[in-house]
Amino acid sequence: MYIVMLSAECAPVAKAGGLGDFVHGLARALLARGHQVEVVLPRYDCLVTESLLESGPGLADLWVPFYQQWIHCEVTRALVEDIPCWLIAPHSPQQWFERGRIYGEPDDPERFAFFCRAALEFLQQTQRQPDILQCNDWQTGLIPVLLFEIYQGLGLTRPRVCYTLHNLGYQGITDESVLRQVGLDPQRLMTPDRLADPKHPQAVNLMKGGLVFANQITTVSPRYAWEVQHTEQGLGLQETLRRQPTKFRGVLNGIDFAAWNPATDPWIPSRYEAATLPAKAANKSALRARLGLAEGNKPLLCLISRLDRQKGVALIEHTLRFGLAGGSQVVLLGSAQDPQLEAHFQRLRRELGAHPDGHLELRYDERLAHGLYAAADLIVVPSVYEPCGLTQMIAMRYGAVPVVRRVGGLADTVFDANYSDQPFEERNGYVFDDLTGEALESALGRALGLWFEYPEYFRQLRLNGMRQDHSWNRPAEQYLALFEAMRADPGVGEGSPGDGTRGRIPDGAAPP
Repeated sequence: MYIVMLSAECAPVAKAGGLGDFVHGLARALLARGHQVEVVLPRYDCLVTESLLESGPGLADLWVPFYQQWIHCEVTRALVEDIPCWLIAPHSPQQWFERGRIYGEPDDPERFAFFCRAALEFLQQTQRQPDILQCNDWQTGLIPVLLFEIYQGLGLTRPRVCYTLHNLGYQGITDESVLRQVGLDPQRLMTPDRLADPKHPQAVNLMKGGLVFANQITTVSPRYAWEVQHTEQGLGLQETLRRQPTKFRGVLNGIDFAAWNPATDPWIPSRYEAATLPAKAANKSALRARLGLAEGNKPLLCLISRLDRQKGVALIEHTLRFGLAGGSQVVLLGSAQDPQLEAHFQRLRRELGAHPDGHLELRYDERLAHGLYAAADLIVVPSVYEPCGLTQMIAMRYGAVPVVRRVGGLADTVFDANYSDQPFEERNGYVFDDLTGEALESALGRALGLWFEYPEYFRQLRLNGMRQDHSWNRPAEQYLALFEAMRADPGVGEGSPGDGTRGRIPDGAAPP
């Protein structure tokens, strides 16, 4: 099967969050099964180039229609850890992808709308006919719209679209002018059953476009699939998703077992696996020495998280204070984009000072993250919502027991040591429901109590987690089964395919 993945991110060269890990992990798993896979993404000026190997000729002259003009682009072919990638670099006055970062620009909708048009123009001009276009989040929401409204009529007839939701907290809500810019007709598309935002009918919802026009929709865990249809986590798109039950499902993400493996991890002092679990203790000692923490018979409780409201910042702070008061050592590794949250945690760091049992590292450091997973006894994930979550899966891989709130993928992967229907050998952590300090203390208190009073049972929880398979093996097989079904019974989204006449440059204009 020929699969093209379109995304704003692909780890490790362009990563802002879990989306980059998803694209990297799924692409490698599909390649390992013998399928032809390519990734198309913007060529940002902030790519991590040491992980990128340019390979073979690209396309020097890609002219892309944009409003009343044509934009000249270059497309570079590269390998990212054996994943074939096409990197699109527009030479535009706006310098869309030369901003020093992936997201966070006022014109993000325009930037990524152009990327969608350029990606399809690239496929058409190079006469590619993938079986599957796998699109991700609002940044690629216009891909299925453009495909059905314009590019099927121009001959791009083979691809079927699988659209994957990673986080409904970001939907690409913008002005309808973005549709005109890429050659789409707002009058045709700005209806309640197509791209009009449910809460702001005069605004375009780019994510909704992906939902309506895609052949199939996935999201990153079964629990999150239910939540976004039946709770406030749908953020206005509940009805759109409920109208399409046959084409929406949750597929739990995996983690890269090659990158996250305590038996081979080059960034930890003492390597280990389930059979040699006592060797994990040396990592705890090494981390204490590195961060200036005291030695002693105390559990090490870690938080590795972005510091934003989705991640439950109030409960992150509560965890730090409760852990210290309960005789633990606590370490936080995280960074905040919000200036107020950054200032708040900087004050907390100064308050903690040179505490012998506490340390705050207010930045992200990949090497230190590996060291924390290898050293930690407990990892806390108190998210307000969590579509999938990789932290808890990595924690279990490294023999750290997760304490999580029962939402999204956390609920699909962590089973409470005391209150679960799972057999004991599948219980692997502690879970709480309410978004309160009291609920957190109940779960974390039980975890700490087990560490202090019943170390053998705590060790068994570690081993239970380490023996679970959260690799990409199962998700890759589920995606392949879905892709095969799409090829056998293609169908279409709610949008009607166009004839290719809409969206072209008017008056017979041609690229220079």
